[in-house]
Amino acid sequence: MFEGMSDLDSIANVIWFSPSNPLNTFLEMWYHVFLWAFFSCVLIHTIAALIAFATLRKHRVGRFFPVVVLIMGVFTPATSGLITSAVIAFVYKASALQMSPFYAFLYGVGQTAVAAAFSFTRILATL
Repeated sequence: MFEGMSDLDSIANVIWFSPSNPLNTFLEMWYHVFLWAFFSCVLIHTIAALIAFATLRKHRVGRFFPVVVLIMGVFTPATSGLITSAVIAFVYKASALQMSPFYAFLYGVGQTAVAAAFSFTRILATL
């Protein structure tokens, strides 16, 4: 992905906040924010799927709902997370700002937190 790095090395750098330098390019910023949004969303949906499986394991049809929860855990950040991460990176790049890897973490996990807040509240039903 980046100069001389394999995909696994670049993912490990994102997870462990390895790049000590600020993120300068659009691609670096987008990649870091997107991976944090992806990992946090998949983690939350995996926990929810495990809880759903534990409670619905004896239900005739309900035992398959955790599979749908896991699919949504991958589909949601692959669509909306992709776009919002690009928007965040574009704003930083257009403003000529540098992004700290910790801010990329906050933006990525923040996307998941906002999605969870909208899911647990009835805000969308009132619009």
